[in-house]
Amino acid sequence: QVQLVESGGGLVQAGGSLRLSCAASRSGFSIRTMGWYRQAPGKQREAVATITSDGSTNYADSVKGRFTVSRDSAKNTVYLQMNSLKPEDTAVYYCNALTWTSAYWGQGTQVTVSS
Repeated sequence: QVQLVESGGGLVQAGGSLRLSCAASRSGFSIRTMGWYRQAPGKQREAVATITSDGSTNYADSVKGRFTVSRDSAKNTVYLQMNSLKPEDTAVYYCNALTWTSAYWGQGTQVTVSS
C-alpha cells in the first residue's frame, strides 16, 4: 500500500504563488512516477505535471512555464511550485503515485485563485 498526504493548497490572488507537497508512505513498493492532477467543478480530472524516478518531467500545456514539479526520492515527496496563478487554475489538486502494479491517489487539496 502507498498512502499519499498532500498539503499546501489555499486561496491566492491571481498572479500569486503556491507550493503543494505530497509525501508518500510506502511499504516495500517502488514508486515509478509521481505527479499532480486537478479537477475543476464540472470538468474531468486532468494531468498537470508528472515526474519519473529518473527525473523526467511532463507538463500540461496550460501550465508550462508557470508550474514546476520536483521530487525528493529520499523522502518520497513530490512538490508542485505554482507561479503566476490564474483563476482558471482553481481546482482540487490530487497527488498521484504509480508503482509497477498500481496507481494511488491523495485525498486532494483545494487551490482557489481569485481574480
